[in-house]
Amino acid sequence: MKEFQPITQHLGRLFSHINPLRRRQFLVLLVLMILASFAEILSIGAVLPFLAVLTSPQQFFEHSFVQPFIKVLGIKSADQLLLPVTVAFGLATLIAGGMRLMLAWVLTRLAYATGADLTISIYRRTLYQPYSVHVARNSSNVINTMITKVNETIVGTIIPVITIISSGIMLVFTLTFLLVIETKMMLIAVCGFGLIYVSIIKIFSKILINNSQLIANESIKVIKLLQEGLGGIRDILLGGTQELYCKLYRKSDIPLRRAQGTNIFLGQSPRFAIEALAMFFLAFFAYFLALQPGGINQSLPLIGVLVLGAQRVLPHVQQGYSSWSSIQSTRASVADTLDFLDQSMPEYAKQLHIESLPFQKQIQLKQISFRYDSNSPWVLKDINLTIEKGSQVGFVGSTGSGKSTLIDIVMGLLQPEKGCLAVDAQVVTLDNFRSWQNHIAHVPQSIFLADTSIEENIAFGIPKDQIDFKRVKLSAKKAQIAEIIDTWPMKYQTNVGERGVKLSGGQRQRIGIARALYKQADVLIFDEATSALDDDTEREVMQAINNLSDELTIIMIAHRLTTLKNCTKIVELGDSRIRRIGNYQDIVSKMAF
Repeated sequence: MKEFQPITQHLGRLFSHINPLRRRQFLVLLVLMILASFAEILSIGAVLPFLAVLTSPQQFFEHSFVQPFIKVLGIKSADQLLLPVTVAFGLATLIAGGMRLMLAWVLTRLAYATGADLTISIYRRTLYQPYSVHVARNSSNVINTMITKVNETIVGTIIPVITIISSGIMLVFTLTFLLVIETKMMLIAVCGFGLIYVSIIKIFSKILINNSQLIANESIKVIKLLQEGLGGIRDILLGGTQELYCKLYRKSDIPLRRAQGTNIFLGQSPRFAIEALAMFFLAFFAYFLALQPGGINQSLPLIGVLVLGAQRVLPHVQQGYSSWSSIQSTRASVADTLDFLDQSMPEYAKQLHIESLPFQKQIQLKQISFRYDSNSPWVLKDINLTIEKGSQVGFVGSTGSGKSTLIDIVMGLLQPEKGCLAVDAQVVTLDNFRSWQNHIAHVPQSIFLADTSIEENIAFGIPKDQIDFKRVKLSAKKAQIAEIIDTWPMKYQTNVGERGVKLSGGQRQRIGIARALYKQADVLIFDEATSALDDDTEREVMQAINNLSDELTIIMIAHRLTTLKNCTKIVELGDSRIRRIGNYQDIVSKMAF
């Protein structure tokens, strides 16, 4: 099981990610809690004169404490006390209720606003992580954290912590007041019920933490299974494997729900026993008071105060305990949330504008070696290569030869373990790789298309109101898809569907080329962009590529050597190294396919 930090450090890390504005708002909330506590005391205290007037109006009228108020109000007899005392009691109750309502509203709004801040922070930090981090992590973990675990952090930790503080303040004020009214009985009650709750906390703590870890682990599995099931729906339908996926989902979902239900029960169950014990205790206390001189009438105001006090105290005690159990139940989820919040941000994230590196002559790969971790074999070893500006360079090799990895290094997505990438003799590092990426546009094998219009997919990542439509049309024309788009009723406003399902493979690839051209980059990289296409469609796409400007530097990866026929230089990779470099005829004569 994952080892957790002490709860104070846990909460301290979480608080450090709350922005200054929210922190000031939490201080305002604290002031509201204190005011609400005073209002609570006022409502409890108001019941004493109210019941005293109802049971012994004359005795209350003659009490020295109320004489100043009687003179101010001009009251002449005990009978006249009932209305003002009733009004005072009603107002005190309304004020206390209003304060509790305001406190709940402010707490909820502030908590969920904080949740939105944390989610945005995680999303931003995740998007800025190096490509190597994204390669190593499963997207289901990221999605589960942002959708589920941040919400659990809000509902299960932030709100409970505030609730504990609020309940603690309320309890201190209320119990202090009750101790003044009835010291002996309240001391017995506080010690007795305090001991019960301490015992419950000790017994339930381990169960709650263990379930917390189980919930965190199984929720990731559930999201992962949903992604796989829905993402591979065509294969599932064709293979008839629906029941297998349902079985796998059930295997993770049932323990998840069971652990969630157990934690909810453990958080709520003490309430019923404690409330029953409290009422039992008050009943016997009332019995003994009734036996005292003066009987029940004289003791009724005190009993009323204590009953109302118990009615206010017990919910706060239970809220405090439920909040504690909630914090324990969500510790694993909060720990995962904090891991994402602690992701470092690169320096370039703070820059409003990133200047491009000068690129006039060439790209150089110098003695480059790369592996994904220290325990993995070398993917690339001692790679030396020069790519001239305006040239068209192709890469071929068997699966696993390192083609895509080498291209990722060229694009600045991966940093070599040994050697370096240089542009016009300037080394590309973690400090300036974004400046180099300004020159690059990428067309992968599988084009990601958002469920939006053609226009927005070509100008991908640009706000709709900032899209240059003339540039979109020009890019589509160069990618040889403009004529097709013009035949559609909605033209460039045509929706492509989820992942571009409404388009053919060739159309998707040409949209990808148009997207790359819209960026107006100096370097276009095609990573097996035609491998999934039929021969006719591939020829059409390659024609679009070959008709591009001679000023562009084009780098292509292909399984089929014929795809690279027009390249000025072809690099064959194998066994983590460069096997040979030559033109199309040279490579054809030396390669066996």
